[in-house]
Amino acid sequence: MEATTIQIKNETLERLKFFKEANKESYDEIINKMIDELEEGELTDESLKDIIEAKKEIREGKGQRIEDVAKELGIKL
Repeated sequence: MEATTIQIKNETLERLKFFKEANKESYDEIINKMIDELEEGELTDESLKDIIEAKKEIREGKGQRIEDVAKELGIKL
């Protein structure tokens, strides 16, 4: 697979990390999933509002770290 390097701001990188579903998931996979959802129309206005609200809650410290949730559920990451 050919690859290239793109320049993004650190803030953008942190935003991308938010969407990682698995530890080994690449940023290419994340970006492609987002593009697929946009192209397929799955990302509705309501979905966007939910994402924004969830990010706000995380910034306010209302979320849980994935490591803590995995430990509670007995899942090894």
